[in-house]
Amino acid sequence: MTTTILKEKYSKEIVPSLMKKFGIKNIMQVPKVQKIVINVCVGKAASENNIKLLDIAAEELGLISGQKPAITRSKKAISNFKLRADQPLGAKVTLRGDKMFQFMERLFMVAFPRIRDFRGVPTRSFDGRGNYTLGLKEQIIFPEINFESVQSLHGMDITFATTANNDEQAKELLKLLGMPFRNN
Repeated sequence: MTTTILKEKYSKEIVPSLMKKFGIKNIMQVPKVQKIVINVCVGKAASENNIKLLDIAAEELGLISGQKPAITRSKKAISNFKLRADQPLGAKVTLRGDKMFQFMERLFMVAFPRIRDFRGVPTRSFDGRGNYTLGLKEQIIFPEINFESVQSLHGMDITFATTANNDEQAKELLKLLGMPFRNN
């Protein structure tokens, strides 16, 4: 497998920078991105009983991520939402290793610049334990998706799970990797 530019940058530039900034002595304590989880929920597929929308969303998620998504199902029945137990609702993918770095490169360098009026991602989406979740409104910002063949727009949640001890370390790690945070 080929190593990505971002992976090399992490090992050669970002690790020493984080060690210096946070006073970390052991290289194994340096924060890193463990995994990226991409989740797509297609509520219209459940409410309209149109499973084809879910299949299309899962196929597009596979194109974006480079790996086959797992179908997510409802845990229990909720009559107000016309939802039955074990009904397919969405799809998710967990990326690790080289695929994770390749996805981060495409997200930071290609997808974000394609968003109209993009001013950066919010800095308040950390969970307190060093993980960051980002919501995208449309899947068409990724170059793998053919705009003409899109039947319906759907968003996705992208979660960056890090080994950082706190949000400050995680924010610095993601900023050094190239995450375009908004200037508040």
